[in-house]
Amino acid sequence: MEIGFLYDLFLQSTGVSIDSRTLEKDNIFFAIRGPNFNANSFAKSAIESGALYAIVDDLSVANNKTIFFVKDCLEALQELAKYHRHELEIPIIGLTGSNGKTTTKELIKAVLSQSYETQYTKGNFNNHIGVPLSILSIEDYHQIAIIEMGANHQKEIEFLCTIAQPDIGLITNFGKAHLEGFGGVEGVIKGKSELYQSLRERRKVAFINGGDQLQLEKARGIAHLTYGESEDFDFTISLHKSESDFLNIIYQEEIIETKLIGDYNYSNAAVALALGSYFEVPLQKMISGLRTYTPSNNRSQLQKTSKNELIVDAYNANPSSMQLALKNFARESSKNKLLILGDMFELGVSENEEHSKILDLVNELGFSNIILIGEAFSKLALKSAISFKSMEEALDYFNNETNRPKGQRILLKGSRGIALERLIPFL
Repeated sequence: MEIGFLYDLFLQSTGVSIDSRTLEKDNIFFAIRGPNFNANSFAKSAIESGALYAIVDDLSVANNKTIFFVKDCLEALQELAKYHRHELEIPIIGLTGSNGKTTTKELIKAVLSQSYETQYTKGNFNNHIGVPLSILSIEDYHQIAIIEMGANHQKEIEFLCTIAQPDIGLITNFGKAHLEGFGGVEGVIKGKSELYQSLRERRKVAFINGGDQLQLEKARGIAHLTYGESEDFDFTISLHKSESDFLNIIYQEEIIETKLIGDYNYSNAAVALALGSYFEVPLQKMISGLRTYTPSNNRSQLQKTSKNELIVDAYNANPSSMQLALKNFARESSKNKLLILGDMFELGVSENEEHSKILDLVNELGFSNIILIGEAFSKLALKSAISFKSMEEALDYFNNETNRPKGQRILLKGSRGIALERLIPFL
């Protein structure tokens, strides 16, 4: 099928769907194959459920009227997104990084949407399927878009950049995430820096934390703007120390109170302000956007229960984000602190070493009330901690009323696979 013909079908539709159960009327359905299913078998039911067209890669399903054949549905989706991207005339901001991608994306959206019709990556649609879907969700009325790009191996960001073609790019940080797929920290740096290479080749612009010397080095040859606490940077944004539970920052002599827990969110908020200024969003509107943004989905959330105060940072974890969370928690003034830490995944051969380093930091910071959950942490047998090999064991423990904490400030931090939020009803 010619891409021009496919694009004509797309323009007639109300958008793209890859799930026949949730598609909307007059969507175009792409039968993307999964590891445990063949979506071609759902094409006919998708049409019956209101899809305008379906795209399949099983010739026996096609009828060339409403169901059309392509060689590979995923490749067709990606090529359609590339074609649509070239038709768009709005600026696109692309971001990646080891930690804070989603929070940063949400903060940028909170600021820019004060003045612009802003489209942005929903949820964690940041991979080889999610990025095309995000691009294809951009409509005529949108004035700006923010596309999050995730990766767990090299060349993935490079490929996603061929689809998103960002005009402005930023890397939140280089950290110890997905070490198994990237082949170590150097692999992470190389993989994330593929965004800079894309910007360099296309002569686009980068936004860089001016205090991150490694990023400045990796961005050589790219037009860039810096943000941070120094007055030498293009955008001077300072961290404001206060007794508040939440992050406070200073910009243009205004103290901005956020609903974010943790000073480690400073850079995420700072780049949102820098981009807002770049796109000439009025200061008071930017302040309003940041002040009203409320974190969700277990990312740096403060939750108060009838018995305890919880810092729920359990959406995901890697050694870098775990260290930041622990150091921030150690600085808090509360005397009754409880750590509940879950295993960090995708560390490969570094798993034992990185979990051991985290426990060394726990000891160094003086924590004594500790619960560890997961195979990796539990086999290290920290004497001062209660350890469980699985979440099921932990749930059994907390199911006993006498084991439940009271009057505690509790940090929950762990990888997605551990799902520490399952403990919240018991806390």
